[in-house]
Amino acid sequence: MVYAVQQIIHYSLHLAFPGVIAWIFFRKEWKKAWLIMISTMLVDLDHLVADPIFDPARCSIGSHPLHSYYAMLAYLLLFFFAWTKTIKIVSIGLLFHMFTDYQDCLWMGLRI
Repeated sequence: MVYAVQQIIHYSLHLAFPGVIAWIFFRKEWKKAWLIMISTMLVDLDHLVADPIFDPARCSIGSHPLHSYYAMLAYLLLFFFAWTKTIKIVSIGLLFHMFTDYQDCLWMGLRI
């Protein structure tokens, strides 16, 4: 049951909440901003280098190259030094993706 709730929250955060962020901060072009943020899920391609590729008991943060603390620092720097609005939206999407994946790490302690 806990796993089902975790998955609902996880995918809601990945799909729906970026739309809310886009609507609040980029209202004139919210659909474009939402699609850009959704496209940052491509960062999950780094799961392909893991063995096994999918492990529900693994915390992605720190376990995959594009989910590393160095990568997150780069995403944060990208936010502050973005040279276009699109780059800023990409960085927001990447940072929110890391937050979403981090909440999975918090759920791991609740599973039996």
